[in-house]
Amino acid sequence: MLPEEQELFKKLSIADLERAQAYVKDLGQGLQIVRTFPQGVTIFGSARLPQDNKYCLKAAKLGALLAQNGHAVVTGGGPGIMEAASRGAYEIGGRVVGLNITLQHEQFPNPYLTDCLTFEYFFARKVALAMASKVFVMFPGGFGTMDELFEILCLMQENKMPKMPVFLVGKDYWHKFDRVINTMVSMKLVHKKDTGIFKITDDVNEVVKAANKVGHPKVAENFYDGFREASYVTKMDARAAAEQARIDAANAAAGKAPTNN
Repeated sequence: MLPEEQELFKKLSIADLERAQAYVKDLGQGLQIVRTFPQGVTIFGSARLPQDNKYCLKAAKLGALLAQNGHAVVTGGGPGIMEAASRGAYEIGGRVVGLNITLQHEQFPNPYLTDCLTFEYFFARKVALAMASKVFVMFPGGFGTMDELFEILCLMQENKMPKMPVFLVGKDYWHKFDRVINTMVSMKLVHKKDTGIFKITDDVNEVVKAANKVGHPKVAENFYDGFREASYVTKMDARAAAEQARIDAANAAAGKAPTNN
């Protein structure tokens, strides 16, 4: 442990340390389950829609198509859209992963899961949902779906995670969202190029084609492995430049020619 880390731990209260340990446990369990299957397609959407809703029917169709093409289906593990997508994949023998969470209402594991883990903390669950995925799909949903969507868009925008296909399924629902984003662009709050991070569609076959194009990574080949965010790369470049300057200065003092690394 670095000296500055030791100093930080000295300043933490017992409650802070217990909280940090709980975070680590929740996150660690999430990362562990992600390592048991190849990255699949994560499907988000409302837990409140009935199974005969048109979006649930479309989610079930997508789940089945993905499973037929050999892709794991990953959801939040609950009812609504999550259950529909899970059922579609499960009924034809696909791998269906549910990353559930403890809530006061409406969130309970659906019966169409081959793998299931229940989280305590939203942030740990969102990390697992992201790391489990090579394609993201957003069906209509409420605050939770929007929270997950904007976090993914923001992380991709800022190069904090690998850029992967993001589909918003349901043009009649998402066109208002698109209008809001375009307002942001017109006010120069969002760069125009960042609107290309996601695509609005009604055709679930587009999702399957994107997943097929990405391919089937091995369990041991998660796209996050080796990924370095922009700030990390910048810091490493700065450190390398500083170290090279130190070496050149030492060589100059010794009467040697500068190196050309």
